[in-house]
Amino acid sequence: MWSVSEGSHATAAKLAPKVPMNETRSMASEKETPVRFQISDLNFFYGPKQAIFGLNLSIPVNRVTALIGPSGCGKSTFLRTLNRMNEIIRNTRVEGNISLDGQEIHGMDVVNLRRRVGMVFQRPNPFPKSIYENVAYGLRINGYKGRLDDLVESSLHRAALWEEVKDYLHKSAFALSGGQQQRLCIARALAVNPEVLLLDEPCSALDPVTTAKIEELMFHLKDSCTMAIVTHNMQQAARASDFTAFMLDGKLIEHSETSKLFTTPKDPRTEAYITGRFG
Repeated sequence: MWSVSEGSHATAAKLAPKVPMNETRSMASEKETPVRFQISDLNFFYGPKQAIFGLNLSIPVNRVTALIGPSGCGKSTFLRTLNRMNEIIRNTRVEGNISLDGQEIHGMDVVNLRRRVGMVFQRPNPFPKSIYENVAYGLRINGYKGRLDDLVESSLHRAALWEEVKDYLHKSAFALSGGQQQRLCIARALAVNPEVLLLDEPCSALDPVTTAKIEELMFHLKDSCTMAIVTHNMQQAARASDFTAFMLDGKLIEHSETSKLFTTPKDPRTEAYITGRFG
């Protein structure tokens, strides 16, 4: 039986983000914020194995939503349903409804969907090209006719990388550090101006200093981009997200404003997870 103790409440409170009362980042409630993704009765299957069960969730516009839960709970699978990335895996099946700005994504052209919904993976995956060509790649394949130089520079600025690479744009992306490569991948995703950015444990292979840079970057990006991030780091979820969803065994257990979920979780399983008693 799950139990909740005063000690675990105290631990949860320590994880909660310390945000001033006038800071709209955490104070805006989900009901007051327009919805970008509306997920209803979502089920997902790998062959006969069901990985997601009846998931219902709203992802608000220009906010960061963190997905937390133990390994194997379905977080990454769920994230990949949002741009239909799971379709590259054979023998998968999805049921339910996922709407982006009111339009069901399974009725969209998948190339256009993935332009609107970019993704950054757990480990940096730059192309075997120059720094410049990594950022320009998406623009080229989308037939962009403007000045590539301007958009490449703008995207690198948005990813907080321009000052570090501006004199080396034609060097191989593999010459960059791991943290720089991850920010390059973010710049590459941002170049096509996506409405949503999905981040699947983007800091798991990075040191604390670089992780802090990525979190700061997320804070600035949300003025123009909705984000959903999978993370195992409770402190990161508390620092970087506006809303947090806790998943367990393929089910959504609890979803709330981050400050509320970490201080007064409603479900004892949520409390047990965020205080480190399992997971």
